[in-house]
Amino acid sequence: MKKILTTADPALFSLARLLLNRERIKHFMLDVQITSPEGETRAEPRTLMVRAEDEARARAVLAELSEFLLPPDTEE
Repeated sequence: MKKILTTADPALFSLARLLLNRERIKHFMLDVQITSPEGETRAEPRTLMVRAEDEARARAVLAELSEFLLPPDTEE
């Protein structure tokens, strides 16, 4: 699995999932059940993962969101 996006913006996270779903790219969501300590209302970062073989295609699809939001190509 490769990390394709990490964001605390729930709208951006939902849009990324929508774009991946539209292209039928399977993805896995991490950190979606995290809550802030002491009931804080701030948004916690969420992460989208894709299969290694889908990474290039997923990056191309999510490039529509803006290149600066995507993590650089790195080995993880």
